[in-house]
Amino acid sequence: MPRYRLTLEYDGGPYAGFQAQSGQPTVQGVMEAAILGFCGEEVRIHAAGRTDAGVHATGQVIHFDLERLVAPRTVMNAINAHLGAEPVAVVSASVADAEFHARFSATSRRYLYRILNRPAPAVLERGRVWRVKTPLDHEAMGDAALGLLGLHDFTTFRDAACQAKSPIKTLDLATVERQGEEVQLVFAARSFLHRQVRSMVGSLVEVGRGRWSAEDLSRALAAKDRAACGPVAPAEGLCLAWVGYDDAANLAK
Repeated sequence: MPRYRLTLEYDGGPYAGFQAQSGQPTVQGVMEAAILGFCGEEVRIHAAGRTDAGVHATGQVIHFDLERLVAPRTVMNAINAHLGAEPVAVVSASVADAEFHARFSATSRRYLYRILNRPAPAVLERGRVWRVKTPLDHEAMGDAALGLLGLHDFTTFRDAACQAKSPIKTLDLATVERQGEEVQLVFAARSFLHRQVRSMVGSLVEVGRGRWSAEDLSRALAAKDRAACGPVAPAEGLCLAWVGYDDAANLAK
């Protein structure tokens, strides 16, 4: 059975997250329905990351198996046609090695969080950014974010419903940059805890507002206590931007 690797982008606003849920609209649900419409096969897709309700993606990776070989471009175009008006698109498709797994083969995941930092409401970007009215010191946020890099117990930034076996993760990248009115935060790691990125963003915004110092953030991390976390940033500013894999042979044939 040929295995297909697809890269998706989607607006997470209309969905109750990626993962299929009974009676709820999900990205997985509309994708599996589109595949069924295209080839008549009921398949279960597997994703690199199960994004929460309202979280977007430009680089989500999925895989699934079909009973017969179809040209990847045909798969991409046919699924997109069956998605119709759903805000989900297949942006690339390839045949993958039989051992490839979108989740378990991934070596890195990169998330982008966008903050519109201005008094005026978001209009064109409504639902895709977190609008913060008060001025943010992005340089102070960037300096504080450096303290999150490396191997840590991230219990403070772990949602109570997280099902990960361990709160210990290695954060490989944490940057904060301003582009005009927009403050962009980028985080990369092999894997993340449930709502870890949104929790870190919310605490870093406390630094940007001048309510916390970099030392306050470090103490919150060291506390290993969810109660020490700042307010959790809303879902709409978060986007799964990219997923990396070591073995290029598994990605495109």
